[in-house]
Amino acid sequence: MSFSPPLAAAWAPAVRATSWTRAANVPALALPVLFLHLRYQPQVHFELASTSVGIELSDVAVLVVAVAAAIVGFREGWAPLRPALGLWLAGGAFLALVFTRTFTTTYAGDDVLAHAVTAAKFCEYALLAVALPLLLRRRGEVRPLLWSLALVSAGATAWALLQFAGVVDEFAGRRPLQREPSFVGIHDFAALSGAAFATAVCALVARRREDLRLAAVAGVAGLLGLVLAGAAAAIVGVAAALLAIAVLASAQRVVGRRVVAGAAAAVVLAAAGIGVLRGGEFARTARAFGIGAHARASKGVQSYEERSVLAYIGVRIFLAHPLVGVGWEGSAEAASYGPELPAAHRAFPNTAPIAFPSPAHPWGVQDAYLQTLADLGVAGALALIALAVATGVLGVRAVRRAPGLDVARAAGLLWVLVAAGVWGALGLVAGIPLDALTCLGLGLVAATAAWAAELEPPR
Repeated sequence: MSFSPPLAAAWAPAVRATSWTRAANVPALALPVLFLHLRYQPQVHFELASTSVGIELSDVAVLVVAVAAAIVGFREGWAPLRPALGLWLAGGAFLALVFTRTFTTTYAGDDVLAHAVTAAKFCEYALLAVALPLLLRRRGEVRPLLWSLALVSAGATAWALLQFAGVVDEFAGRRPLQREPSFVGIHDFAALSGAAFATAVCALVARRREDLRLAAVAGVAGLLGLVLAGAAAAIVGVAAALLAIAVLASAQRVVGRRVVAGAAAAVVLAAAGIGVLRGGEFARTARAFGIGAHARASKGVQSYEERSVLAYIGVRIFLAHPLVGVGWEGSAEAASYGPELPAAHRAFPNTAPIAFPSPAHPWGVQDAYLQTLADLGVAGALALIALAVATGVLGVRAVRRAPGLDVARAAGLLWVLVAAGVWGALGLVAGIPLDALTCLGLGLVAATAAWAAELEPPR
C-alpha cells in the first residue's frame, strides 16, 4: 500500500504528536485516508449479481473508527449519544428515506441493485458521526482531529501548488495555471480548505495560546487552497461559517471584530482569485444566457451553463413527483429526466447538446438540495431541514454554555456550514471526502453537546 507524498507528510507529524493508546487518535489518524481521492487508494472490486461493489481504503478507515467507538461504548457507556437525540432522529429519518426509496422507485430492473450499493455506502459514512461522541469524550481529545485536518489541508495545498506550477500531474495530466484538485478532488479540496480556514479564524478570535500554531497552519493552507480549488460554492460555505463565528463571538462577549473583518476581506480576495482562474467560464456562461455579446450555440459544456440546465430538469422532476420523489439517485435515470428534456431544450436553446443528460452522460442534478427534492421529495427535504435545525441548535447551545469562545467546541458547526455550501455544487455522492467532512462535523457537534451537558448545573 502506498500514499501520495503530501499525504504521508501530513500524516507523520500527527502520529508523532499524539499517543496511539488513546481512542481520540483513531479519527485523527483516519482523516488523511478519508481525504484521499479514490484513484489513489488501494481497492478491491467484486461482482454482485448485475453490479460491481468496491471496497476502498476509506471504507476500511470508516469501519475502524466505528469499531473503535463500539469498543469504547461497551467499555465506558453510551451516555455521550443521549444529548444529541434530536440530531440522530433527524439524520436517521433522512437515511431511512434514502434506503427505502432505493427499493420503491419509479425506475426498475438492474439499476435498483446498483443504487442500493451507493445507498449503503452513503449510510456507512454516517457511522463517523455516531462514533465521534463516543471517542471524543472530553474537550482536549478533539485537538488531534483538528491538527489532522490542518496538516492534511497543508499537504493538499502544497501538492496543489506543485500542480499549479506544472511540476506534478493532476488527474488529467500536467495542466498548470488553472484550478487544481490536489490529491482530493476539486470540490472536496475546496471543502477541506474552507473547513481549515474557518477553524483558523475561530482559533484567532478565541485567542487561546494553545491554538495559535493550529491557526497559523490551517489559515494559510486553507486560504491558498480555496483559491487553487476555484470552487465558488466553498466561498458561500466559508462566508456562512464566518458569520457564525461573528455571532458566537458576540454572544460570548469575545472581541473579535477585527479578526472576522480581516478574514472576510481575505475571503473576498480569495473570491477574486477564483474569478481570475474562472473568468473565461463566467463570461461564456453569461453570453449563453444572452448577457453581453449575442448568444450563440455553445460547442462544449460550461460548468454554470450545464448546472443551470440540470437544475431546471431537477425542479421539473420534483414538480412531477413532489411527495417522495423518484427514488434515491433516480434523477439520473432516463425514466426520470427523459420526459423533461423537451422543455429543457426549449428553455436553453443555445446550450450544447452534451450538457443535457443522456444514457451516455447521466449527469444527475449536481446540487444536493435539488437532488433531495427530486429524489426524495418534500419528505426528504423536511428530514434534511430537521437535521439542519437540530445541528444548529445543538452547536450554538454547546458553544454558549461554555465559558468564552472555543474552537474545539465550535469546529463541528463550522465544518458543517462549509460543507453545506459545497453541497450546493455537488449531487449526493456516496463515499467522497465531502461526506466525511459533513459526518465528522455532525459528530463533533454531537460530542460538544455531550460536553455541554456536563457543564449544566445539577437541578
